[in-house]
Parts: sequence; structure tokens; C-alpha cells
Amino acid sequence: MTIIVDTNIAFSAILNTKSIIGDLIINSNNIFQFQSCHFLWQEIDKHWSKLKKISRLEESDLLESQRIVYKNISFIDEGQIPKLYRLQAYELVKAIDLNDLVFVALREYQKAILWTGDKALISGLKSSGYNRVITTDEMINLRKRLEANG
Repeated sequence: MTIIVDTNIAFSAILNTKSIIGDLIINSNNIFQFQSCHFLWQEIDKHWSKLKKISRLEESDLLESQRIVYKNISFIDEGQIPKLYRLQAYELVKAIDLNDLVFVALREYQKAILWTGDKALISGLKSSGYNRVITTDEMINLRKRLEANG
């Protein structure tokens, strides 16, 4: 099952690889195939000082956390996403947050599920009838169900 990871999920996993989000990304590769866009790299780089401050990790330890998280995610160049999907995503997120456009577009293109912790994005998408988005709690339950079914 393909899961699209947005920036706040990757941010949380890098912040603490031993958290539930970190565990889901690092220890679910037999169940999920995680994907994201190169834009995620830019967003993490943009917020690197915030990550460093919150984590209180040394630069080398934070870089190691980033490496561990990134190695479990396949990254797609957003230029590979056909215009049709980017236009669909624009219509879905224009009133919510345009920074999420590439993640929704990738979700559409890959026919996957978008995993986010962004409450505004989740409620905005779900209020428009969009049900291809999943929260962390739902990811936990999904992994449990899939593990139980072998």
C-alpha cells in the first residue's frame, strides 16, 4: 500500500525517530511504501533551525535521524506529476494551503493515501468530500489491521 508522506509527518519522524510516527515510517516497510515529493526536502531544510531547536540534538544526530527517515521514503520529482493531477490538487487545496498542493497531486497521481498531521488540511479536504487522507491514529490502526491479516 502506497502512503504519501507530507512535511509535518517527516518533520515529526526526524524530530524523534523513536516516536510512533518515526516507528511507523521506519518499521512498516513490509506493509507500506512511503513516497513524497522533493518539495519535502526544501521544507525540511527551510525549517532545519526549528528542528534543531526543538529536538535539542547535535547537528550530526539530527542529520542521522533525517537519513534514517529519508531512506524509508521514495522521493518523486514533482515535475513528473502530470499537469492534470496538479490542477486537481490546486482545486482541492487552494482555499486551505497551497504548500500542500504537491502532496495532494502526488496522492492523486499514485492513487495512494495522503498521511498528514495538518488538521486544517484534513478538515478542509474531508469537508469537500475528499476521503483519501489519513491521520496518524488511523495509520496506527491500519498497520495493526494489516499486520493481523498477514
